[in-house]
Amino acid sequence: MGATTIGALIGGAIDSMSGDDSAADGALYGAITANVLKVALPIVATWAIGWGVLKGIEILGDSVSERIKA
Repeated sequence: MGATTIGALIGGAIDSMSGDDSAADGALYGAITANVLKVALPIVATWAIGWGVLKGIEILGDSVSERIKA
């Protein structure tokens, strides 16, 4: 709930800087963006960590096979 509120406040403030009378649409866009980021950022972080682990395992496996061949 806190992220949604902060997103709405920031979106409303940015929208009101354009000179419009209503900042409600900016607040709505800010709230939606905050909720999307609450879902998307953990997914992206999990993917990046998993990719790094798999890449590390690949490099470790290549290193071990080179030592066994030599």
